[in-house]
Amino acid sequence: MTAEQRKIAIFLATSGHSGVDRVMSNLITEIAGRGFAVDLLRIRNHGPHLAEVPANVRLVDLGTSHVNSSFPALVRYLRRERPQALLSDKDRLNRLAIVARRFAGVPTRIAVRMGTTVSENLAKRSWLDRNLQYFSIRCLYPRADVVLVPSRGAAEDIVNIGRLNPARVCVVPSPIVNERLDRMAAEKTDHPWLRDESIPVVLGVGELCERKDFATLVKAFARLRKSREARLIILGEGKKREELQALARELGVAKDVDLPGFAANPYAFMAHASLFVLSSRCEGAPVVLMEALACGTPAVATDCPSGPREILRDGQLGGLVPVGDEEALAAAMAQTLSMPPARQVLRDGARPYRVAASADAYLEALGVAHD
Repeated sequence: MTAEQRKIAIFLATSGHSGVDRVMSNLITEIAGRGFAVDLLRIRNHGPHLAEVPANVRLVDLGTSHVNSSFPALVRYLRRERPQALLSDKDRLNRLAIVARRFAGVPTRIAVRMGTTVSENLAKRSWLDRNLQYFSIRCLYPRADVVLVPSRGAAEDIVNIGRLNPARVCVVPSPIVNERLDRMAAEKTDHPWLRDESIPVVLGVGELCERKDFATLVKAFARLRKSREARLIILGEGKKREELQALARELGVAKDVDLPGFAANPYAFMAHASLFVLSSRCEGAPVVLMEALACGTPAVATDCPSGPREILRDGQLGGLVPVGDEEALAAAMAQTLSMPPARQVLRDGARPYRVAASADAYLEALGVAHD
């Protein structure tokens, strides 16, 4: 069977500007570039929004604005189109995909992806909510043909939670680094702080939410500012914006902290920053950390479950500190600013996340790899 005869369906409902959007946009473009027919199943008002839609990618509107109400349309699609494989991402869509295949009665291979460390992501949920989700994973995920995760830590977590056969869980590297990233990283940024090389700029990127724990980053930055000049930029939007701004004022560093919101080209910020910091409480495999390395930007990260330790090679490519430890984070930031690693070493460290290599792994897991 040739690539042109193989149809892959991808079922997503993303925010439009998340790490999952970038991962899946890169993957879709790469797979389509290899001649596969790709159906991107869409829920209205959700991403990903492809900058350019390849000729052999078909956008399929399921006719609904909500994930749960898309189930009948998904069943009809599977019966009508019978794709060789269906890839979904995030728990609610994964559950729908697994059950829809059973209702449709088709042989489509189901691959479900979880991009986070589930136990950590649910740790602060109520006992009932947490255990209901664990129960659904244990009941449904064994019915998928393969469960895809971006890191070894996430794999161990989902095996334990779902009581899954480890052979059915596959670690696939995220498709992050490509020519587009390289090109965008080379562009200039209009932010005045990044045009002034006399004062180092620390950068954080992500949703302004509790899981990303930018409060610890702001506190660590305030400690850093006591010993040297520096500035902090945090890209992203979210519910914690006002809280973070108030914290910066309280700590007396508001004039050196900027939250400019969502940036269309975060790579230009990364490439011109002196230091990238990931302060998360939990991740699956943080895309922004891979992107920072690809830009050659020195990095420091919390040793959260899971991903940073793997990406930074046990600290060889960047400092690792305990979650929520502002003092340790400030010390690691100061040390890295004083003795940054060579940028080419960091770029080389991002090679496992080249899009072509990742797509090979995804296609093999989907059962449609080239002969």
